[in-house]
Amino acid sequence: MKTDLQKILAISGEKGLYRYVSQARLGMVAESMLTGKRSAFGPSAKVSSLSDISIYTHEGETPLREVFEKMKAHLGDACAPDPKSDPKQLIDFFTTVLPGYDAERFYPSHMKKVVLWYNQLKEFASLDFTEPEEE
Repeated sequence: MKTDLQKILAISGEKGLYRYVSQARLGMVAESMLTGKRSAFGPSAKVSSLSDISIYTHEGETPLREVFEKMKAHLGDACAPDPKSDPKQLIDFFTTVLPGYDAERFYPSHMKKVVLWYNQLKEFASLDFTEPEEE
């Protein structure tokens, strides 16, 4: 089954990724990919869809979907490096996977989030993504 990155959410202050479930009267309902628990989030929650996130490169921005696809092509069936690993290891990994990333705007803390999200998608969803809808 393909993963729709528009429905996969990163919520500030919450651990892990969430799946969008439905609109609520004052916000939305999302389900944790880690625990399966559903929670309601109000309009003040900082919610980002993974389809809206991009990585800065010297040529502009690369959508997170493309970064995940490059990671998958490089790693095959293996997991991404541990997010708690040495920042040098993460930098070396992204230098290989995404040469030309902007080191002045894409920090090791961002790299940790990307590898964490990749590993969670690999474990709880699919790394086969739906095509983005044309606007």
